Amino acid sequence: MTDALSHDQLLDRLGEIAVRVGLNLQPGQQVVLSAPLGAVALVRRITEHAYKAGAGLVTTLYSDDVTTLARFQYGTEGSFDTAAAWMGEGVARAFREGAARLAITGGDPTLLAGQNPEHLSRASRAASRANRPAMELISQFATNWCIVANATPAWAAQVFPDLPPDQALQALWQGIFSASRVDGPDPLRAWKDHDATLLARARMLNEARFDALQFSGEGTDLRIGLADGHHWAGGAETTRSGLVCNPNIPTEEVFTTPHARRVSGRVSSSKPLFHQGALIDGIEVRFEEGRITEAHANTGNDVLQRLLDTDEGSRRIGEVALVPHSSPISRSGILYRNTLFDENAASHIALGQAYAKCLVNAEGQTEAELAERGANQSLIHVDWMIGNATIDVDGLKDGRLTPLMRNGEWVSPAHTNA
Repeated sequence: MTDALSHDQLLDRLGEIAVRVGLNLQPGQQVVLSAPLGAVALVRRITEHAYKAGAGLVTTLYSDDVTTLARFQYGTEGSFDTAAAWMGEGVARAFREGAARLAITGGDPTLLAGQNPEHLSRASRAASRANRPAMELISQFATNWCIVANATPAWAAQVFPDLPPDQALQALWQGIFSASRVDGPDPLRAWKDHDATLLARARMLNEARFDALQFSGEGTDLRIGLADGHHWAGGAETTRSGLVCNPNIPTEEVFTTPHARRVSGRVSSSKPLFHQGALIDGIEVRFEEGRITEAHANTGNDVLQRLLDTDEGSRRIGEVALVPHSSPISRSGILYRNTLFDENAASHIALGQAYAKCLVNAEGQTEAELAERGANQSLIHVDWMIGNATIDVDGLKDGRLTPLMRNGEWVSPAHTNA
């Protein structure tokens, strides 16, 4: 289908889907848009569609790989504990006043490889603190938000290292368009049908009310207790104000909040994790009473250890998500080196902050009350993949196991991948 449409037409479709399906932008609503410099063409399409939808104002905040790298190459020792708290406060204010958030991802996955891991950790911690007011509102779905992707030459070179630069960029764009469901005859209908499939899976799990999930397979024997009053979600989500949005484009997951103190066993990563420009691969960890007590990575172990030492909550998980091994992104065989895509190729867990959205009757509860129900609290939220074609998943309730996935696939025909 991509052969019948030009690149500009597909880019325009992606911009429209980001605004209409991702954000479901409302007339008069402002948009806070963040993007790398290389995404200018997509930013312009999104901005056009936002104003066509009646946006009050679109404000774009650009980032640049070159200047980001310059900080770690030439910054003074004290600079790595500094973050623009004033910006985090301003963005949080915008969200509280009803602005939508749209983020475009697409930087160089290994931009900061080889930089001082202590500096990376300190800068990450400072940024997390500065941005926490805004990110708490996002995790609570206080406003509508969405993340989409833009292909860049640096990213494409990482994903397709054996192709010439122009072919690599074209191949990455094709992957983004396909995974984002904009290359078919009716993208809006495709997203409506896909959301219905994910909603059916979430509804099945919510009706089952499992106490825990058991993951079993190569390198993995992990039991994840689920938070008290947990809620499964997937695809389109409803904000606190009643707006329906699609936070991730693409998405293939259903997810919920685990109990931060009821995780036990061992688990191995099934795909590499690219965190802040550094590669972490071959992760193996052991949980006891919800906390990671042993951890090692074959590559990037120093980065992993510093990530786990961010705060108390960074050694516990705040999300568990189920994704069939036959998802379109998995079937593509592409390792995108980008969490937005790679997490939708495999079941995964996330270190750190839980989504209060995935707890029933959570609105108005204090952090202490949410923690009592099992919701983890942390400055970080980092997804890493644990699913593959060897993994079985069972739901546990009242001591009885119910098969949910076998060899990475949903057991019930009613819930197979669409």
